[in-house]
Amino acid sequence: MDSNKVEGAAKEFVGRLQDGAGGLLGDTATQVKGKANQAAGQAQQAYGDALEQVRDLTADQPLVALAAAAGLGFVLGAIFARL
Repeated sequence: MDSNKVEGAAKEFVGRLQDGAGGLLGDTATQVKGKANQAAGQAQQAYGDALEQVRDLTADQPLVALAAAAGLGFVLGAIFARL
């Protein structure tokens, strides 16, 4: 299992706790921070999933893995360019 998946799941869990606590206490800043941590955790988990798939492909089909890595780089670049 990729460490990004584990760290992402932990970050998402902490974000859910922050979001819930902020909602109970009426603290919108904590809620916003929690939602941001949830989104960051989900993104990190998706990144870990993608890395695992690329690692699996490199063992069996190196050219397909190269194309997948290039496509992933393009998608991540497009996403982060909009932020």
